[in-house]
Amino acid sequence: MIRTLRPKNYDEVLHVGHFFRKGVPVVMDLTALTDDVAKQFVDFCAGLICGRGGKMERLSQRVFLLQPPVKPRIAAAHIPDLAHVAD
Repeated sequence: MIRTLRPKNYDEVLHVGHFFRKGVPVVMDLTALTDDVAKQFVDFCAGLICGRGGKMERLSQRVFLLQPPVKPRIAAAHIPDLAHVAD
């Protein structure tokens, strides 16, 4: 699932952080914002990426994709058999 957000003001930056922290990729369409507010969004997201990992990619002039860090999946075959370990 990818969440697309088209914020109308800076208060909606909370939604970006919420979905990103949940591991959901976010497409941010900043076309409805003024230049100053759009810059604040990008600055917030840069900090989010730096602090939480992941990456941010510009798709067009004012549209960005935020990708949370990939959580490694461990297959059952990679879990060692611990039956031989004594308590």
